[in-house]
Amino acid sequence: MTGFEITGASAADMELMRGWAEEEGWNPGDSDRFAFAVADPEGFLVGRLDGEPVACISAVRYGAGFGFIGLYIARPAFRGQGYGIRLWHAGMERLDGRLVGLDGVVAQQGNYRKSGFLPAWNNVRYEGVPEGYGDGGAENETGAGVGAGADAGVTIVDAASLPFALLAAYDRRFFPEPRPAFLSAWTGLPGRTALAAVRDGRIEGLGVIRPCSAAHRIGPLYAADPAVAAALLRRLARHAPAGVVSVDAPDANPQATALLAGLGLDPVFETARMYTGPAPDLALAELFGVTSLELG
Repeated sequence: MTGFEITGASAADMELMRGWAEEEGWNPGDSDRFAFAVADPEGFLVGRLDGEPVACISAVRYGAGFGFIGLYIARPAFRGQGYGIRLWHAGMERLDGRLVGLDGVVAQQGNYRKSGFLPAWNNVRYEGVPEGYGDGGAENETGAGVGAGADAGVTIVDAASLPFALLAAYDRRFFPEPRPAFLSAWTGLPGRTALAAVRDGRIEGLGVIRPCSAAHRIGPLYAADPAVAAALLRRLARHAPAGVVSVDAPDANPQATALLAGLGLDPVFETARMYTGPAPDLALAELFGVTSLELG
């Protein structure tokens, strides 16, 4: 290990990590790194060999009791030499004493089990053009099931038009700790579209679409029911080239995977959401797409 050191990530390192994630086929968001840095500026680590970055990991703290591991990558030429595991231990030490979550690719899930992680559910990435995404032109619309019907009680609005405190409180139902700074950046970065479904002054859905290396990704996708989820998905898809989108849906909500398959999207990728302890109590029945496989 002579010449190997672990340092915090610089802005240039964050861009490098995004490029490595792209090479791994993870389809990172073009501007995700800016929201990542806001979530926990010290939560991104780089392993350097004689000054050259060879591995990275994120170990992001949320609140007082939760942490999330992601972006765990060792460059192919440096795998199997112990650099990655050194970085892994550094990341886990940073989250010591917290419940820790991650989204593990299939090839690494056995190793994560050895480190004390237990599977909670699978996130299945669905990709394609949702049926009916270009139908109609009304600004306030929703869908009934997979069809094109309307529900006059729900309107879809620009999420930025709502009090941010309401958005943050709604997001808290789907995440173990409050994350207002991250959510503000995630929904408001240039090039993104964030839409909310509102009924009688209550938020009943939230979706964000962002440009990525390949298909635009939608996440989070929260909704009170499949009809609201379908409406948000179709509206968001209008902001993607040719309507091609991808969504990481938890199979713990069978309605989510059924909806995306019913809209004509295909499963292309899978990870396991894993935790070091009991899975947190989240509103899984209304979770149709997770926010980020890197930060939860």
